[in-house]
Amino acid sequence: MRDISWKVNTLRIATAQSIVKASPETIEMVKNKTIPKGDIFEMAKVTGFLAVKKTSDVIPHCHPLPIEGVKVNYEIEDDKIIIEVEVKTIYKTGCEVEAMYGASVVAITIYDLLKPIDTNIEILSTKLLRKKGGKTDFKDKNLPPLTSAVIVSSDSVSAGKKEDKAGLIIKEKLEGYGVKNAEYTIIPDEPSQLTETINRLAGTVNLIIITGGTGLSPRDKTPETILPLLEREIPGMMEAARTYGQARTPYAMLSRGVAGTIGKTLILTFPGSTGGAKESMDALFPYILHVFHIMNDGKH
Repeated sequence: MRDISWKVNTLRIATAQSIVKASPETIEMVKNKTIPKGDIFEMAKVTGFLAVKKTSDVIPHCHPLPIEGVKVNYEIEDDKIIIEVEVKTIYKTGCEVEAMYGASVVAITIYDLLKPIDTNIEILSTKLLRKKGGKTDFKDKNLPPLTSAVIVSSDSVSAGKKEDKAGLIIKEKLEGYGVKNAEYTIIPDEPSQLTETINRLAGTVNLIIITGGTGLSPRDKTPETILPLLEREIPGMMEAARTYGQARTPYAMLSRGVAGTIGKTLILTFPGSTGGAKESMDALFPYILHVFHIMNDGKH
């Protein structure tokens, strides 16, 4: 099974359709509820519910999902019974297969209920109609070109005693979201140098990410340095990053990262560890890029 542990939970909705074709006589019996085996729609609906909840038991690469809601709807058009199954979940991966499997099982159940009276009954198709949710829904394709600066704040890295990995991971991930890196710089944990660097870059790039100095060692002064510089703090951003990290390691509670804006430049402060920087990126991107639409035109 694919590893989805790095993903964030979002509301996901999928709707699938199956179509069953029957003779005109059979369709009339379905409408009049005179099928010998009873109300086929109610019986088939129950099997659809069960199928959705059991999808991961029979489709090997499907993850077990917390199913939040299932709807089974029917429509009759001429000699066709059109089945639609909608599935909702709040999870890390989509529910398209669950919707298609549910629709398929409903169709097979209807086939089974009608085959004693209609030897020509057939299942015509099963397909996904629509889906919603997940990272692709939050990737804004209409953003203007964005530039970034990555600042590594670390005594050991600046002294050449340690290789930077966190800053390079941030750069790589930003490039994957189409954000061009304008500067990558390494400085020691000195508040004066960090202040000078921020003042130089703010207003020249859209996004500044600082990695390092958010912990509790005596030299960790990034939050104390950045907070007085911010014009508007955005607490929810780093709260989201800590919540994401806390689900993976209890040490995430020790990070003191802050976020906010100077003019139209967004400032983020991430942990200096490779894992902490990576998890912060996974927690916040591409979702926070929407802030540039809000800052530029005031629209949500």
